[in-house]
Amino acid sequence: MATRLFVDGQWTEAGGGALPTHDPATGQVIEEVGTASQADVDAAVAAARRALSVPEWAGLLPVERAALLFRLARLVDEHHEELALLETRDQGQPIGVSRQVSVTGAAEHLRYFAGWVTKLQGTTNPVSFPDTLHYTRREPVGVNALITPWNFPLMILTWKLAPALATGNTVVIKPSEVTPLTSIRLVELAQEAGFPAGVVNLVTGDGSVGAMLSAHPDVDHVSYTGSTAVGKLITAAGAASNLKRLTLELGGKAPSIIAADADIDAAVAGNLAGATLNTGQVCAACTRFYVDRKREQEFVEKMARGLDSLRLGPGSDEATQLGPLVSQKHREYVDSLVTTGEDEGAELVTGGRPVDGDGFFYAPTLFAGVTDGMAIMREEIFGPVLAVTSYDDEDEVLSRANDTEYGLAATVWTHDIRTAQRYADGIRAGAVFVNMPPIPDMAAPWGGYKASGWGREMGPWALDAYTEIKSVWMHYGY
Repeated sequence: MATRLFVDGQWTEAGGGALPTHDPATGQVIEEVGTASQADVDAAVAAARRALSVPEWAGLLPVERAALLFRLARLVDEHHEELALLETRDQGQPIGVSRQVSVTGAAEHLRYFAGWVTKLQGTTNPVSFPDTLHYTRREPVGVNALITPWNFPLMILTWKLAPALATGNTVVIKPSEVTPLTSIRLVELAQEAGFPAGVVNLVTGDGSVGAMLSAHPDVDHVSYTGSTAVGKLITAAGAASNLKRLTLELGGKAPSIIAADADIDAAVAGNLAGATLNTGQVCAACTRFYVDRKREQEFVEKMARGLDSLRLGPGSDEATQLGPLVSQKHREYVDSLVTTGEDEGAELVTGGRPVDGDGFFYAPTLFAGVTDGMAIMREEIFGPVLAVTSYDDEDEVLSRANDTEYGLAATVWTHDIRTAQRYADGIRAGAVFVNMPPIPDMAAPWGGYKASGWGREMGPWALDAYTEIKSVWMHYGY
């Protein structure tokens, strides 16, 4: 089934050949996954367009549409261990992360948005026209292309799929070619749950397939999570085709500020978790650390010990704390930035090398003595590479933390409420976490400032991405 596409309720052969997907812990091929052709993409979009108006979908009562989402969430629960093992095998993340974050998070998002179906409300408004009733209603945007990344393929897909379906839309899913297997399995479960033909479609393949969707004149909305560079290409394609709506969750280079009064042990533990979750392959991962000069040496020493204590291994091993990077190509990219850091004069405290043997492992790496202009402080590494610098006063550190093209997330470590509030207000990022790792929740908005993207996912804010607001004027003065 993995080499096939899902279009209009049927599994069909891909017209563009196949691509391998690998186990990052061994480098071995798991499956050959189909590559959609332009004809396949056109067929999937056309199926989604037709399904928007069929009574089996458009005519569902809110409670009936909610029931489908609740049923899909229940199927995810029933296949929890299967999905977790598949996610670990295809993406490499430790099995505990797959279970507790990816699969549990997917089911929770489906349930959360299932609950919203019966609560999608319009407003009545006191317009200044005599004998006129004015009200608004939310209507589905239409056909949505959901283009997902390789770092949390199952959970990030449900971030998009759940609100899209809750608001009555139809979708064409395009997972990363690097980690497509749990997305394929979720579509199988959606079919089992009973979603009508054409409501959920799947096309697999490389970036060219995403480009076809981005430029397609009959796609109304693209929701994309991935790199800023690709986000810019999607923006240009969407504008040139039909000025389609875009939701973009892009790159990040999250600062973590450790104040002089911080509990260093708590800051080290929290930042260790925030920097190495999923081997640092997280858009919100803490990667550049601004430590008050009086606490810098203590922080560096304790962080180095924490990194050195992490157990590396395949994600399927229950004891593994740090799994492999997702691919050999990505490992080479991470290693190139580490080499650049050394060449630019940063002090390599620990790590800094690929791990010999099978798979795509990389030693957790810590740099100290880093300056703001170095590549490891400015470019998104997306791996277990941490860079530490020091600061002397609050104005200085706020300016330096904001000196980046990105603005997705940030963390602050302090016991002083004034300091916490000042940094939370002053940091230009979509989310600021105080004394905790940067992990989002389904009820809170998620998205970035600047080159970290457009729009917000999760919570009621996600409903705005997938609905149009219609204004209705009714004159009753006759």
